Amino acid sequence: MSGMTYRSAGSRSERRQGPPESLRQTLELPADLPREAVFIQYNDRAPQFLFPKFVDRGYMYDTVETDESVVTVIWAARGD
Repeated sequence: MSGMTYRSAGSRSERRQGPPESLRQTLELPADLPREAVFIQYNDRAPQFLFPKFVDRGYMYDTVETDESVVTVIWAARGD
């Protein structure tokens, strides 16, 4: 994410919401964000099967596991 200024567009917790609705929302929400925004999501586990879909849709992501949850940050890939 270096070289660009990003701002948070908010966050959401998916820890208590089950699939498939939470998965659909995770894929759809970033599309509604401004290009310079980041989307932060908290889960019980990493949404690994969504990672290829993020890339296919033009997004980058990073995931960090903590003692309390898994935090995934999603942002628009830089289009040069």
